[in-house]
Parts: sequence; C-alpha cells; structure tokens
Amino acid sequence: MAWLSEGVRRRTVAIVAVTGAVVALTGCAPGGVDAKGAKGAEDRETKYRRVIEDPHPRPADVIEAAGAPIGVVRASDGSLLLTYEAGNVEDDEGPAATAWRIIDPQGRTVAEHAEHADAEAPRVAFKGVRGGFVRVPSGEGAEGAYGLDLHGERHKLVVTDTPLRTRPGDVLLAESEPTLVYRPATRTVAPPAGVPDNAAGLAVDERGTVWSLDQPLSEEPNRVVRQRDGRTLGSVAVPKPYVGGVLTARGDTAALSLIRGETLRGLWVTTDSGAHWRTMLAGGIPWKDLESGSYLLNLELLADGRLLVGEEGGPHWLAADKGNTTFRKLKTPVPFTSFTADGTTLYGIADATTSTYELVKGEGLWISDDGGREWRRYQPRGGGGR
Repeated sequence: MAWLSEGVRRRTVAIVAVTGAVVALTGCAPGGVDAKGAKGAEDRETKYRRVIEDPHPRPADVIEAAGAPIGVVRASDGSLLLTYEAGNVEDDEGPAATAWRIIDPQGRTVAEHAEHADAEAPRVAFKGVRGGFVRVPSGEGAEGAYGLDLHGERHKLVVTDTPLRTRPGDVLLAESEPTLVYRPATRTVAPPAGVPDNAAGLAVDERGTVWSLDQPLSEEPNRVVRQRDGRTLGSVAVPKPYVGGVLTARGDTAALSLIRGETLRGLWVTTDSGAHWRTMLAGGIPWKDLESGSYLLNLELLADGRLLVGEEGGPHWLAADKGNTTFRKLKTPVPFTSFTADGTTLYGIADATTSTYELVKGEGLWISDDGGREWRRYQPRGGGGR
C-alpha cells in the first residue's frame, strides 16, 4: 500500500465554555458554540500548547489536540494503526507531540502511545504487516525501524546492509534513500537485491516481485524492470513520448503514471504480470486537469485489481472493474485531505491543510467498504493507554 500525504496537517479539538464547564466537541457536532469566540479560542490554544510542551504527553491528549490522524495502516488481521501529530501552530520550529493508537477489527482501542517531539522532525510513519506493524525509518539507513505487535508491544528488528533476494511475503518498507524491504518471517530489514542504479520508483507485490522504474541519465527511454529472488524477469521500455512517474503493483496488475513535459497524461497498465501493456489516456479521468504531475499523485491498487487514482487533497477516481478501462469519480461526505486504500477498503482523512487551533467540518478518519458509495466516521471505543 501506498503512504498517506505530507499535505495532511493536524488540528486541535474545539473546547468551548458552556455554563461555566468546558465541553469537548467533535468537528461535526450540531449546535456548537462559535469556534471563534474569544474565551473558546483562548481555552483551545492553552490546552494545545500544554500538550506540545509536555515532556511526557498522554496519548489521549495528543490525539484530542491533533483532531485527525496523519496516517492509517492495516495489519494482516484487520487491525488499524493510526498516527497523530500536534505541532507548533505559529512556526515550523518548536515543540511537538506524536502519538499512535492500535484499533482491533471490532473497533476497540487496544494500545496507544505518545511522545514529545520536535516540529522539524520527520513524520512518524508505519507499514502494516503480518502480525502487526513496522516503523518506517525516518533518516538515512534503517535507523529508527522497529516492530509493534497487535497489542502494541515493541520488538527489535534484524537490520542488515546485505541485500535480500526478494520472495513472497516481503514488504516494501522505504522506497528511496535508502530502498528497504521488510521480511516478516525473520523480522529483517534490508535493501532488495538487484535493483537498477537509476531506479526512480519501486513497488513490491505479494509474490515478492520488485517492480522498478529505471530512468537512465542518457537519452534512452525509461524502462519498467521486474525482478524476483535477485533475478531479472523482464524489462520493457515506456512508450514514447512519455516518461514514467508513480509506479504501483499488486497481483497480476501494475500501473505507471505517464508524464509528458510537466503534465500527467494517463496510465500505462498491465493486467497479466507484465506480458502485455496498455496505454490509457481517457477512461473518464480528466488527466490534463490534474496539476500535480507525479509529485502529489495518489496511485494505488485494491486487492481486487482495481486502481485508485487521484490528487493529494483533491478528487479521486476508482476503476469500475479490474480491467481498469473506465473510472468513476468518488463522492465523499466532506472534503478529504488524504486518501488511501488497503485490501478493498478505502480510508479518507478530513483535516485542514495548514496548522491552526480550529477544526474543519467532519474532521477525522472516514472508512468505506463498498468502493466509496457509503462512508462511516471512525469513533473510538475503549482505551488502552501506554
């Protein structure tokens, strides 16, 4: 699965004074007091500042202050891990606080944890794997990677510079700087073997096939290369006049966004493991209107082979079937700043794009199990502080 966007920002929960008592409101609570009232604004700011300046913040306080998660990933049993961040509102520097919460398949909170942080530090991110979650390294090398089981217990990983010959079950942990895969069977983090030196984008499917976009420095065309167990299975040139952008792969399907100049023009798709490719320049998506090119493009594959295409903080389209020839625009209950998929479930996050003390309408995590036709808002059940 692909990561949730850098554009996702955090918000504090609104606090207003009502008959002398402080009452917590959700982002869509009806009949709420004006969020811009002087006393309410003062209370929210005071509480938010106290959370980010606390050297040992409580998870519930960080989650309340953040208002919406910055990321959501799913483990093999269906458990979710939500990550939260509350940073300095006035400046990109200064104190911050981060938290994570693990939710079981029934929606109950089983574990949560919070830490004091620095607003300039890289975002905390995880990948969902078999039996739990893995922290994505935040700097050069594998430093900072660790495992969490489904109960939130932390485990050390085996970290090695020796490249792994990929096999079924391996998971792409970090795409670049450096490229790392994770092997659940041995809890090992390592670079994948045989990846081209000029690889600009990677994907690893459930069979352990590494798909990479090779972008040579010469005038030679871009190429999509397939490898497994350290051996090259095939290589095919991207059709002219395009260069490749974002790459995703799952099952028999892989897709590459096609760029011409600075403009996104369509997709290059295979549904038979790379034997045949099809250029798709229509399908109901207004490609030229997507201004992000590859930088903010969200391209993901559902478990049934359907493609999810969209822009960070913008509209998204879902394929009508696994042939990925036509797409329908998704309707959302509120504007989403982040969108992702896992299995056949869609996850959308409603948040503001810049950090303030206010909430946006419907702020939080939304979930759809029917291809975006119906959405439900995540509501926490129970608690398990750490």
